[in-house]
Amino acid sequence: MTAPEIHLEVAPGLALFVPHDRRTGVTALTTDGVSSLGHVVESLGVPLTEVGRLDVDGREVPVSYVPRDGDRVAVRPVERPQQVPGAPLRFLLDVHLGTLARRLRLLGVDTAYESTDIGDPALAARSAAERRVMLSRDRGLLRRRELWAGGYIYSTRPEEQLRDVLERFRPELRPWTRCTACNGLLKEATKEEVADQLHGGTQRNYDVFAQCRDCGRAYWKGAHHEQLVAIVERALTEFAG
Repeated sequence: MTAPEIHLEVAPGLALFVPHDRRTGVTALTTDGVSSLGHVVESLGVPLTEVGRLDVDGREVPVSYVPRDGDRVAVRPVERPQQVPGAPLRFLLDVHLGTLARRLRLLGVDTAYESTDIGDPALAARSAAERRVMLSRDRGLLRRRELWAGGYIYSTRPEEQLRDVLERFRPELRPWTRCTACNGLLKEATKEEVADQLHGGTQRNYDVFAQCRDCGRAYWKGAHHEQLVAIVERALTEFAG
């Protein structure tokens, strides 16, 4: 039996995942006649977390569809905002996304973060166990079947990373409610309650404090507060509501 040949077109937004010679136009691709279309797309380098519709000859098919000879396949990106099952929306970030994790926490988004490399199997297992959306630039990690859900981080710049996540997933924003260090919830605190963390000018000049319920870290409007306010205001202006 002759191996099926399909004609596949990848949307421009997904082109960075595929080899250069298949980034534009329609590519002729020989399949084994057994593998699912999802497997074929992943074999090109595209994580299924980034795929929205798979169309064959103009009709939508599931990732389990087995391509037939002559099929014309269109691979579309995920629609935005993306609907993720389960609520509330929670994230898990790998070791390379520490700045993004802190900024999501600043905005009150439930964001778990691994500060050490615990390995792809452990990250995928945690994503599934806690029903967290795995965010990563590791394509291999995003191809793991046990993930609850996932999303590729396209940029290396924290500002662009944050905007992309907020645009794609539209999580509820509750700024100033989470610890940027551990993700715990914050509570109001008196100066006496956090006195052991205050030094010199901070002790003299500040009277309003918050404290993490989990790790005990104290917060106040310090030297970098204006920068943090700017991040929060930009996010609320574009994505709140």
